[in-house]
Amino acid sequence: MIVVTKINKNNKNYSFEELKNIIRVLRSEEGCPWDKVQTHESLRGGTLEEVYEVLEAIDNNDMENLQEELGDMLLHVVFHSQIATDNENFTIDDVIDGICEKLIRRHPHVFKEKQDKSPEEVTVKWNEIKKVEKNNISYTEDMRKVPKALPALMRAVKVQKKARDAGFDFTDTSQVIAKVHEELEELEEAMRIGDNCNIMEEYGDLLFSMVNISRFLKLNTEFSLTNATEKFINRFEGIENLVMQKGLSMNDITMTELDKLWEQLKEH
Repeated sequence: MIVVTKINKNNKNYSFEELKNIIRVLRSEEGCPWDKVQTHESLRGGTLEEVYEVLEAIDNNDMENLQEELGDMLLHVVFHSQIATDNENFTIDDVIDGICEKLIRRHPHVFKEKQDKSPEEVTVKWNEIKKVEKNNISYTEDMRKVPKALPALMRAVKVQKKARDAGFDFTDTSQVIAKVHEELEELEEAMRIGDNCNIMEEYGDLLFSMVNISRFLKLNTEFSLTNATEKFINRFEGIENLVMQKGLSMNDITMTELDKLWEQLKEH
C-alpha cells in the first residue's frame, strides 16, 4: 500500500515530492476510481482549459488566482507524467531532465560563453539551435509541426513567422493591406456567384491575411479579438439597459432603432 507522508498540513508547505506521491496514491489500486481510469486523451480538454484559466488570471492581474491556476496546471503536468510512468513510457524526472538540458543547450550565451545579446538576437539564436536539434528539417516540415490544436489565429501567426524565416514574406504593411483588399474582393466575388465551398475558402484567406496585419503591427491577434469581443459585449449591455429603461425588451425594438442606440453609445 502506498502511503502519503503527510495529509494534514502542520505549518509546513508540501513539497514537489509529496505532490508526486499524492498523484501516485490517487492512481494506485487503493486510490480514487476516477483518477485510476484517466488517460492522456481523457485529460486533454482539462489540460487545455487550465492553460486558458492561467491566461485569464494573468489578464486580470489576479495574483491569488494565478497561484491557484498554476497549481492546477502543475497538477496536469504531474498527472500526465504519472500516466506515462504507469505505461512505462517516461517519468516526471525524465520530463524535468529533458527541459533542463534543453534550456542549457539553447542558452549558450549564459551557460557557456557569457555574451551580451539583445532579446531579438537571443530569439534568432534559439531558433537556429532548435532547427539543428530537429536535424535541419525543411521549412515546410517545420510548419507542419506547428500543433493544429493551437487556436487558429495563434497557429496562423506561427506559420507566417516560419515563412518569414525562409525569406517568404511581405516587405511592408502597405503590401499586407493590399493583400487584404484583394482577398476581400475575392470573397465578395465568391458570394456573388453563390459558391459556398469557395466562400469558405476565400473567407479563410481573408482571415489569414488579417493575421498578417497583426504580425506587421506587432499586435497580439488573440488579445485584439478578445478585446473587440469584450467591447461589443459592453456596448450591447449599454443598448439593452437603455431599452429596459423604456420598459421594453430587445425584441420590441427595430434594428434601425438599435443601430441608432449603438451609434449613440459609440459617441460616448
